[in-house]
Amino acid sequence: MNILAFESSCDETAVAVVRDGRTVLSDAILSQADMHALYGGVVPEIASRKHVEAIAGLTDQALSDAGLTKSDVDAVAVTYAPGLIGAVLVGVSFAKSVAYALDVPLIPVHHVRGHIAANYLAFPELEPPFLALAISGGNTLIVDVRDYTDMAILGATRDDAAGECFDKAARVLGLPYPGGKPMDALAQQSPGGKYTLPRVHVEGAELDMSFSGLKTAVVNLAHNAQQKGEPLDAAALARDFTQAVSDELVPRAMEAARRTGRRTIVAAGGVAANSIIRGDLERACRQAGCRLYLPPLRLCGDNGAMIGAQGYYEYLAGHTADLSLNAYATRDLDRG
Repeated sequence: MNILAFESSCDETAVAVVRDGRTVLSDAILSQADMHALYGGVVPEIASRKHVEAIAGLTDQALSDAGLTKSDVDAVAVTYAPGLIGAVLVGVSFAKSVAYALDVPLIPVHHVRGHIAANYLAFPELEPPFLALAISGGNTLIVDVRDYTDMAILGATRDDAAGECFDKAARVLGLPYPGGKPMDALAQQSPGGKYTLPRVHVEGAELDMSFSGLKTAVVNLAHNAQQKGEPLDAAALARDFTQAVSDELVPRAMEAARRTGRRTIVAAGGVAANSIIRGDLERACRQAGCRLYLPPLRLCGDNGAMIGAQGYYEYLAGHTADLSLNAYATRDLDRG
């Protein structure tokens, strides 16, 4: 089954062709990161306009790269939630028009489910059930993946997502947008241990997280040093900040695995590319005797292939839509 998949939830326009949920035939991506770097973050109106400009050409490219024609497409999958509403609407509207024109099924896919499914593309042997740590710019979740389309949220951030926190910390340290990769590189230059940063405990919800206080602490440290004319060890702060984020994520993921009895853990999303978090997860899983799947870096960020992968399993479960499908800025992952 050849699925033509669209992803446009933030600042990457992506179109891919995926066969049977596991084989990537093509994955065309156009990033807007350089443009939004001028503003220190994503400008939603600009993102939406650039999606409109790019999506038709990328569709032609994805089909050409796959060696297919429009008649070879068996279904269309699209991210319909969550994300920047204008950006998501571009993908949904275009996908609906393609599905209608080709007279093939339309499959709505939750963006975070797509990130989790990226692992199916890298690891053919991976099958549910497993525990997923989904960490990106807009979402931070601990998910019990009971089956391909049966998922339950066990823990989540109460405020900012981990990736958003990385971007804000990077900006304060004078690093470019997006901040994840530059922060990772800077953190490697120091052993850390210089700055005391908060770790949060949510009373009565031990698997939930909070990153707003951590973000504020980094901003205050940087601003106070600047106002007093004192030197700031940027590398040490980047390292200590990253470690604080990891200390929020990794122990909770391991505790969730203990509670559910899951022996397989999967990481997903852009923040899963961070080398320190990956290393902490590897050590924790090794100590606990759990099997860990870390997606290759190319599949951590937003891409169309992950939407095609999850779309296949949504289709098998009968989760298709008609032309009334709408886009949503927010939507719970366990609602599909």
